[in-house]
Amino acid sequence: MACLFPYCVVCVSPEEERRVRANDREYNEKFQYASNCIVTSKYNVITFLPVNLFEQFQEVANTYFLFLLILQLIPQISSLSWFTTIVPLVLVLSITAVKDATDDYFRHKSDNQVNNRQSQVVIHGSLQKEKWMNVRVGDIIKLENNQFVAADLLLLSSSEPHSLCYIETAELDGETNMKVRQSLSVTAELGDPNSLASFDGEVVCEPPNNKLDRFCGLLCWRDCKYPLSNHNMLLRGCVLRNTETCYGLVIFAGPDTKLMQNSGRTKFKRTSIDRLMNTLVLWIFGFMVCMGVILAVGNAVWEREVGSLFQSYLAWDLPVDNFLFSAFLSFWSYVIILNTVVPISLYVSVEVIRLGHSYFINWDRKMFCPQCNTAAEARTTTLNEELGQVEYIFSDKTGTLTQNIMSFSKCSINGHAYGEVIDLLGAQPKRLDFSSFNPLADPDFCYYDNGLLKSVKLGDLHSHEFFRLLSLCHTVMSEEKKEGELMYKAQSPDEGALVTAARNFGFVFRSRTPGTVTVTELGRPVTYTLLAILDFNNIRKRMSVIVRNPEGRIRLYCKGADTLLFERLHSSNNHLMNITTDHLNEYAGDGLRTLALAYRDLSEEQWEEWSERHRQADRATDCREDRLADIYEHIEQDMMLLGATAIEDKLQEGVPETIAILSLANIKIWVLTGDKQETAVNIGYSCKMLTGDMTEVFIISGNTVLSVREELRYSNYLYSSLYPSISLFLPLFALVINGHSLAHALEADMEGEFVSTACVCRAVICCRVTPLQKALVVELIKKHKKAVTLAIGDGANDVSMIKTAHIGVGISGQEGIQAVLASDYSFSQFRFLQRLLLVHGRWSYLRMCRFLCYFFYKNFAFTMVHFWFGFFCGFSAQTVYDQYFITLYNIVYTSLPVLAMGIFDQDVPEQRSLEYPKLYEPGQLNLLFNKREFFICITQGIYTSVVLFFVPYAILSHGTQGTGEPLADYQTFAVTTATALVIVVSVQIALDTGYWTAINHFFVWGSVGSFFTIMLAMHSQTLFSIFPNQFHFVGSAQSTLVQPLVWLTIVLATVICIVPVLAFRFLKLDLKPQLSDTVRYTQLVRQKTRKPAGRCMGGVRVGGVPEGRLGARGGFRRSGYAFAHQEGFGELITSGKNMRLSSLALANFASRHSSSWIDTLRKKKHSNTHPPQSGSGQKPHSNSTAVVQT
Repeated sequence: MACLFPYCVVCVSPEEERRVRANDREYNEKFQYASNCIVTSKYNVITFLPVNLFEQFQEVANTYFLFLLILQLIPQISSLSWFTTIVPLVLVLSITAVKDATDDYFRHKSDNQVNNRQSQVVIHGSLQKEKWMNVRVGDIIKLENNQFVAADLLLLSSSEPHSLCYIETAELDGETNMKVRQSLSVTAELGDPNSLASFDGEVVCEPPNNKLDRFCGLLCWRDCKYPLSNHNMLLRGCVLRNTETCYGLVIFAGPDTKLMQNSGRTKFKRTSIDRLMNTLVLWIFGFMVCMGVILAVGNAVWEREVGSLFQSYLAWDLPVDNFLFSAFLSFWSYVIILNTVVPISLYVSVEVIRLGHSYFINWDRKMFCPQCNTAAEARTTTLNEELGQVEYIFSDKTGTLTQNIMSFSKCSINGHAYGEVIDLLGAQPKRLDFSSFNPLADPDFCYYDNGLLKSVKLGDLHSHEFFRLLSLCHTVMSEEKKEGELMYKAQSPDEGALVTAARNFGFVFRSRTPGTVTVTELGRPVTYTLLAILDFNNIRKRMSVIVRNPEGRIRLYCKGADTLLFERLHSSNNHLMNITTDHLNEYAGDGLRTLALAYRDLSEEQWEEWSERHRQADRATDCREDRLADIYEHIEQDMMLLGATAIEDKLQEGVPETIAILSLANIKIWVLTGDKQETAVNIGYSCKMLTGDMTEVFIISGNTVLSVREELRYSNYLYSSLYPSISLFLPLFALVINGHSLAHALEADMEGEFVSTACVCRAVICCRVTPLQKALVVELIKKHKKAVTLAIGDGANDVSMIKTAHIGVGISGQEGIQAVLASDYSFSQFRFLQRLLLVHGRWSYLRMCRFLCYFFYKNFAFTMVHFWFGFFCGFSAQTVYDQYFITLYNIVYTSLPVLAMGIFDQDVPEQRSLEYPKLYEPGQLNLLFNKREFFICITQGIYTSVVLFFVPYAILSHGTQGTGEPLADYQTFAVTTATALVIVVSVQIALDTGYWTAINHFFVWGSVGSFFTIMLAMHSQTLFSIFPNQFHFVGSAQSTLVQPLVWLTIVLATVICIVPVLAFRFLKLDLKPQLSDTVRYTQLVRQKTRKPAGRCMGGVRVGGVPEGRLGARGGFRRSGYAFAHQEGFGELITSGKNMRLSSLALANFASRHSSSWIDTLRKKKHSNTHPPQSGSGQKPHSNSTAVVQT
C-alpha cells in the first residue's frame, strides 16, 4: 500500500504508515507494534561482564595494554612479572566497570519505576488498573489531573468544556508553561467507559518519528474521515494539569513514542589536547618500536660475535637456536620493558584531573545566582581545558545578553508617540497608579506617561481600538483563581507584556473558549465571537484574528513585523505610515523590540467566501501549510494602520563588562539573533560589542548573490586599504549581516569570502537568522578556522548551535531548559562566562599542559635508562630496576604529586586572570603544550636518563665501600639509580609547581618518604623469608644507602639534572619573560605600594558602567521586530479547541618584550587570514553601507 503521509516522515522507520484500531488488541498485534515497556539500561546480571569488557576494550589504550599483558605471560620474552601490567590494568577496568554498573543500576531503577506506574485502561466497558509496561497500542486510557501521560495518545474526550485539556511539557521541551490540547468534536461525547468500550474507530497515521511538534493522521469512524494534527495528541512525558479527567487512544507505545525517539545520544566531543595526545602516543609507540629494533639488532650482533663464545657453558634457552631468533625475542622483550613511556596511569590521571576541574566549576560560589538559586554546572568532564582556548563565541541575544523579561515601554497611536517622559528639573518620573482607574490592573505593571492614560480616559477611539487589538489578537491563556486575580499563560514574554499593557489601560482579557474571547472593556464585559486565528510563523512574521463583535461587525486585527505589515496597508495610510516609521526608528535607536498594528473591516460576504476557502485548505491532506499561507495572504490586505508598540528587553547585569573583558582576551564575539538588524546593532552598542572608536562597521544587506558578493568584496577592499596604513595598533572592524544575505554568504562558492571578511572583525552580528543558520555559521568557522568555538544560548532555537560548537553553554533563563539539557556547561547569567573562561578555563588549560609536560618528562627519564643499560648487558632485556619499583613508580611514587599539580596549580591568582585578559592568549595559540613543547619535554627526559645512568655507572664502577669491597654490583647500581630518579623528578615537580598548598607539600614529600619506606620494606629480611622467590633484592637498600659514595652520586646526578633547568629558567625570566611572569612581578610591586582604586583590565583602570536604559542613536536605525511565540496555537484555539562606550585598550603595563612573543605569533596567524586585495587594484562598486566611527 502506498504511504498516505510521505511528507510527514522525519526519521527512517520500517513502517510506511501505522494503523491502529481502538479496543482491538488482536488486530493491532498483527503489526507487532512495540509494547509500552521501555529499557534504557545497557546490561543485566549475565551480560554485564562480557559486554562491559568488550566496550572497554574498544578503547585503543586498553587493547594496547592487554596486548602487553599477553606478551608478559610468555616467559621466553618477558623479563617483567605479569603483575606490573595487570595490576594497573585491572584497577582501571574495575573502576570503569564499577562506574558503568552504578550508572546502569540507576537506569534499571528508573526503568522499573516508570514501567510499574499504574494506569487505568478501558477493558470490556470497565476501568482496570494496568502497569504501564502492559499497556498496548489501541488501548484506551483514562488520565486524571497531575498524572503523567503513559504513551502517545490521541485525545478522545475531556471533562473540561469543549473537550479541552491542559498539559505541561517540561519533560519534552523544557517549557514550564501550560499548553492546550483538544479532542475532535465527534469523539468529545465519549466521556464514560461504556461508550468508549464500543468505540471502534481506526487511526491511520505517520510511522514513529522524533518530530515533537507535528503529527499527521486520519480518524476513520462511522464511514467518515477526520484529519488529526498535533493539537489532538498527548505525548508521553507530558503531565495533565487543571483537567479533572480525560481519555486517550494509544497510538505509539514505549520506544516508538516521540519522547523515546528523541532520546538519542549526544555527539561526543573531544578536546584539541585529546587529539594531540592521540598523535603523540602514536609517535611514542613508533619511537619505542625503533628503540626495540635498535636493541634487537644489537642483541643479534652481540649473540653472534660475543654470545657464541659462551655456548659451551651458557647455552641458549629453548626454543632459541640461533642469534636471529634471539633478536626476535629480544625485540618483544624490550617492547614490554619500554612500554612505560606511555603508562596506563596517564589516562586515569587525566580523567581524575578533569573531574577535579569540573567540581571546582560546580563549587564556585561566584558563579551562583541567588535570585534564581542556580549554580554553575559542568555537565561534562572532558572539555575543561578547551575552555582555556576559545577564540570565537557565538551568542544568542534575547535571554542571553538580555533578560528576556519584557516590559511595555512606548507606543505610537495614530501618529502620536507615547512613553517618553522628560522632567526638565531632572526629577525621577512618577509611576502611574492604575488601581483607581481599573480594579483589574496588574499591580506590577510599570508605566510613566500619563498622556496615554488620559487619552484612554477621554475616549480617544484610536487608543481604544489600539488596546482592543492587543486584548484580542494573541494566543494567551487566562487563569482566574478568584475574582480579579488574573494569571496569564503566554507563549512568549512579548505577548504577555502586550496583553498586560492592554489590561492596565482598561481592556482586560478575561477568558476564552474555542469560539469566543471575553474582554472587560473599561469595566464593561464584552464577548467577541472568534471566527478565525491566522497563526504566526517565522515566514509570515505576523498573526491575525478575525472576530465578530456583539453588534455583528466583523473585523480582522493584525500585529507583526513592520516591514511585512506595511506592504499590506491600504494606500490611504501612507502619511501615517511615514510618521509611524519615524517613531519605529526612534524606538529601535533605544534598542526596543517593536510590532506594527493594523485592522481591516470585513463584510459578511467577504467573510463567508474566505471562510469556505479556509475550510477547504484546512482539510487538505497535502501541502496544507502552503495552502493556508495563501489563504491568509489573501485576507491580510488593504489594512488600516493603528500604530506600533515598543517593548524593552533589558540587558543582563554585567554584560558590557563581560564582553569588553573577553574582547581584550582576543576572543571574537558573534551575535546570532532572530531580531531585526537595527535592534541587534543597538544592543551591540549598549553591550560594548560595537564601540565608538571602531575603525569601521561593515553592513551586508544584499538580497541577491551578486549584491552580497559585491558587498563582501567592497568590505575586503576597505579592510585591505586601511590595514597597512595603521602601524601602531590593529584596526578594529565589525560586521553586520542579515539572514537573507547570510543565506547567500553561506553558499559554497562564497563562504570563503564571508569567512575572510568576518574573521578580521572584532565583532559580528548576524540578524534574522534561523536556528539552522546559527548551526551553519558555527560549522563554517570550525571548517575554515583552526580555532575553538563556544556557543551560548538559552532557548530551544539555540540547541543546534550549542551542539555544533566545540563547547556548548546553556543559560537557564525564561525560555525553558532545552538549551541547558543540550549544553556542556550551564549557569544563569551571561556575565559568568568571563569567569568560566578566564579563570576556570585558563587554569584548566594551564594545569593540563603542565601535567602532560611533566608526565612525559618523568616517564622518559624513567624508561630510557633501560635503553642505555641494554648496551652494557649484552642486549639481554635485563631491567635496571627492581620489578616492584617498576610497578609502583607510576602508581605510588610519582602519581600523587603530579595529580596535585594538575588539580591545584595556578600561575597567577584569579583576580589577576580577570584584570589581565591578555593572559588568556597563550591558550588560544596553543603555546603551553604542542609538538614543540612535547619534544622539549622528552629531550629533557632523555637528558635526565643519560645522567641517571652514566653518572652512577661511572662512579660506582670504580667505587669501593669503606671496607675496600667494590660497589660495582647490579643491585647497588639499581638502588642508586632508582633513588636518584625519585629525588630528581620530585625536585623537578617542586620547581614546576607554581602554587603550593598543604596537599602539594604532603604529596611531594610524602611520595619521597613512601619510596624509602616501601623500598626498605621490600628489601627486608622479613619479606624475603616469607616470599623467597619474589623478593630478590634482600638487604640491598640497607647496604647501599649507608655508603657515603652512593649519596654523593645521587647528589651529583641531581645537581647535573636540575642546574641546567634552573639556569635556563632564570635566563628566560630575565631575557624573555612571559606575561604571567610580569603580572606576578607587578603583584609583588603592588604589595609594597598603595593599592590603586578601580579595576584594571589589561592594564587600564576603569570604573563601573551604568546599566540604565539604552541611549538613543540615529542614522541607519530601523525598528526591531518582537515576536517570539511558537507557531500552531492559533489553529489550536480556533479548532475548538541602548550608551555607546569607548572600547577598552590594553596599555603597555609590562615592558615591551613581555608580550612580544605572543604578538609575533598572533601576527603570523593573522597574516594567513587577511583577505586578498582586489585583483585589478580598483575599488569595487558596492551598495553596502559602511558606518565609519570617528
